[in-house]
Amino acid sequence: MSGATHVTAPGPRLYDRAAELAAVARLTAPAGDGGVLFVTGGPGEGRSVLLARAADDFPGPAHRVAAPGHRAPWSGARALFAALAPGAPEARRALRTARGEDGLAAAVSGLLGGLPVLVCLDDLHLWDAHSRAALAAAWRRDRAPGRRGPRWLVSAARHHRLPDVPGAETVRLGRLGPDGARALLRDLCAPPPAPPVVRRLVEEAAGHPGVLVSAVRRLGTARLAGDAPLPEPPVDGAVLTEVYGGFLAHLPADARRLLAVVALAGRTEANRTEASRTEEGRTDAGRIGAGGREAAHRLPGVAVDAVLGGARAAGVPVEPLDGLVADGLLCRADGLLRFEDPFLGRAVLVSAPASRHHGVRRAGAPRPVRTASALARGERHRADRLGPPAAVRALAPTARGRSHLVRGLAALAGGPVMDAHEALLRAAELLRDRAPAEASDARFLAMEAAWAGGDVAACLAALDCGGDAGGTERDFLDGLGAALTVRLGEARPALARVVARDGAEDDPRLLLRAGSAALVLGDTAAAARIHARALARARAEHRTALLPRVLEHLAYAELRAGRYSRAARTAREGLRAAEPVEQPNTAAHQHAVLALVASVTGDGPAVAEHAGLALGTARPHGLVQAATLAEWALARDELGRGLAAQAAARLVPLVRPGPRSGHFALRMLVVPCFVEAAVASGRTAEARSAAGEYAVWAAQGLDGPAPALLARCRALLAQGEEAAYWFDEAVRRHDGCGNDFERARTLLAYGTWLRRRRRPGAAREPLRDALVTFERAAADGWADHARSELRATGGAVGGTADRTAWGLLTPQQQRIARFAARGATNREIADRLALSPRTVDHHLRGVFARLGIRSRVELPGVAGPDPRAPGQDGGTEAKGLVSSRARRSAGSS
Repeated sequence: MSGATHVTAPGPRLYDRAAELAAVARLTAPAGDGGVLFVTGGPGEGRSVLLARAADDFPGPAHRVAAPGHRAPWSGARALFAALAPGAPEARRALRTARGEDGLAAAVSGLLGGLPVLVCLDDLHLWDAHSRAALAAAWRRDRAPGRRGPRWLVSAARHHRLPDVPGAETVRLGRLGPDGARALLRDLCAPPPAPPVVRRLVEEAAGHPGVLVSAVRRLGTARLAGDAPLPEPPVDGAVLTEVYGGFLAHLPADARRLLAVVALAGRTEANRTEASRTEEGRTDAGRIGAGGREAAHRLPGVAVDAVLGGARAAGVPVEPLDGLVADGLLCRADGLLRFEDPFLGRAVLVSAPASRHHGVRRAGAPRPVRTASALARGERHRADRLGPPAAVRALAPTARGRSHLVRGLAALAGGPVMDAHEALLRAAELLRDRAPAEASDARFLAMEAAWAGGDVAACLAALDCGGDAGGTERDFLDGLGAALTVRLGEARPALARVVARDGAEDDPRLLLRAGSAALVLGDTAAAARIHARALARARAEHRTALLPRVLEHLAYAELRAGRYSRAARTAREGLRAAEPVEQPNTAAHQHAVLALVASVTGDGPAVAEHAGLALGTARPHGLVQAATLAEWALARDELGRGLAAQAAARLVPLVRPGPRSGHFALRMLVVPCFVEAAVASGRTAEARSAAGEYAVWAAQGLDGPAPALLARCRALLAQGEEAAYWFDEAVRRHDGCGNDFERARTLLAYGTWLRRRRRPGAAREPLRDALVTFERAAADGWADHARSELRATGGAVGGTADRTAWGLLTPQQQRIARFAARGATNREIADRLALSPRTVDHHLRGVFARLGIRSRVELPGVAGPDPRAPGQDGGTEAKGLVSSRARRSAGSS
């Protein structure tokens, strides 16, 4: 394959790039004040050529900077300085003295000095992270008001996440049209290729300029002129390696290995399709023997669960899958995975070493993956023995359905939940006519997986696959589907029938559906009752695998009902039940519930601990519901500690509509907390917008406390005396819907508002009411806040009020407080009550907080009377303490 003299070197000529060139013209316009233009595209799509063209056309100084040869920290910055000021001592000095990203950003801005220059940076995704961060800081600095900076033209791979730069523009390079591809061919070859060759190359390259250039470069004069046949295929492995090899080499190793599994499984599917056609007499065996040009040209979609099973069997990590889908390298739809770019899939097949194929086979991968390995090596006889298509088709659908069901259950318990969704949907489809009860379970579990992942469309897909269901299941599917599509008039009667029939159900799985229906209707009391029945049945039947899921549902129902202590107790039991059966996803949800309960009690360290454990599993497994609960808990804890701005910033993504937001079913529940934090931090416009949307939702009657919380939001946003009306209205509505904690927060906000309006006398009553409620709920952090506000009004927090608060202490706290009031040390109290000194100290801190005192010196004035007869237990306690001191003294002497 010679003929290099026949192909001219491609110059900076561009075809089908009118929009991209227009964006460059806007960037480089003489009247402009600088800016950043990002150009993204796949390998070989012309990013570097576009930069070269821009540099050639720019009338002033232009600098082209390629990606550095290595990715050590600041290697990109050194390459940039060398290009902008080669040999300049001040540039080298600035690089040496710069400290951190901001310092280097200032050095870059100072070096360019606002000059009208064009800086073309190629392959930003290959630069080291330190240099990328410094560049982003420099771009933001240059875009500050009143600054005129240089023009930056930056290219990056399509999958690279670009930095957020105000005012930056992004253009994405696409493929060429037929006319553009033919024009490129004429530019590449002299004389032009023969018309049949042009047609074939344009078809094979599919508009990819890099593939077209590489394919032409490898053809000789005779082939281009049509005097010799073209190779089959013209776009072979050598062409794809030349175009995509560098791109694949820079991907993480685990991502490359997983892409190889997907490509091998796709090759299996393609060859299996061709083989089945051969057996049915619709094609000839020669095409299959040669590898099948149609099968080789494009890789079809493959089942997600087959890929995951093959990857795990071959020892390939599956964690990179979500990132590959998010970056656009893979597409996941309808339960199938496929390459967005067909050339990339074929390049992955070519680049996968033979050892990888053998490794898949040795690992005992599923039959489709092993077959793909054999076919890719041309071992047709081995592929037939491994798994002929007829044998695959002969496998019983019931067995395949149950296999998918098992895989889905495993992923639901401890893997990415959307993988579980895909496997369970497939199981429901295969089992629908053969095992209706199992198909029904698979549908509900698929819906649960999608719900945990926050994917409404996937929830609807699970509900839609139950077309033959009837009775209670039909009501559940129809009602939940109507609720998810905001057709509440249709949803309510159907879901109400499901809840009403819960008494006739004994199977805990069916009770879970009834409890879920009650939660959707906003009947949290019924949801808690039904899930408690499901828990009792699961325990009676020793359903150890089902028990953690039931406890997860019950803990959430108790949380929604405002029964925080019960929710915490249930969540702790759920953690204990999930550990022996290895269900980390369920454990993540329970940690999120415990984090929210800790945010109510004001236990900051517990919030951080449980939220961290929840997010550690929720983020990689796509548990959007658990992640939203954990973030909400962190924000509520920050708000309770007076960090309103930090809390508002954390809550913004949770209440924002659209993709990358919080969970769809929790979004409105978070809004009242966000409004409070946003108003306190000056983000009034955002708070007003969120409150307007919340008002529409509250009118639907899906949450009992919503009317009271809406009134509180309106009070926080109101001007002047209007706020007093809305606070009174909020308190009135709280009295009819329960949830004492939220009522106390409203009273605290009301009392704070009154104090700031210089009405201390009026503020004391709501603040005292809030303080007592917080103390009763052991919400120490919120109680401290209320106590501080009460002190600011001049109200008493000690004396008689504190003696009244004595009754709120636990019996253990009262005993410890009495010993301390008599002068006993922590060690002496610990010896007397068989506790550790640390536990005694912890209890005393709680006593001080509840009684509103600062030290044990104040205890004798507020300690309540000993209910036991004087002179008996009191004397016994005193003697015990004396004996303890005597023993300690004797021991020390």
